[in-house]
Amino acid sequence: MSDQTVSVGDEFRARLVENLSRAHIAQYAGASGDFNSVHVDEIFATLEAARPSVIAHGMLTMGLTATFVTSIVGHCALRSFGGRFLAPVRPGDTLECLATVCEVVTEDDGTRRVSLRLETRSATGVLLFAGEAEACVTSR
Repeated sequence: MSDQTVSVGDEFRARLVENLSRAHIAQYAGASGDFNSVHVDEIFATLEAARPSVIAHGMLTMGLTATFVTSIVGHCALRSFGGRFLAPVRPGDTLECLATVCEVVTEDDGTRRVSLRLETRSATGVLLFAGEAEACVTSR
């Protein structure tokens, strides 16, 4: 994203992960230290939590989305990033993200502040994560 070309309404799309596996979820559990049974224990997830299967950590979804955001804003400072988890992510899901520029403000020093609306969905269109990010874009 260049400060000279970014405009309100611009859209960026990416497939974040195809066919999220139980191995992805287990690896994230190891990296995060979050071994909650709903994420790693199939029997608990199905019998006790009444889910069809284990579910991915919300922060795994958020982390995949954040990686996409940093890939599009390029050489800039990410000022903020946040969002809401709206539906569980399950093994086998394919995650896709749409980032839409919703505001561009030129600050006194010439830096452009870009606000993005983020939607991470399953390949079937279920909205899993809705968020926002703000970046400080400078000339390259």
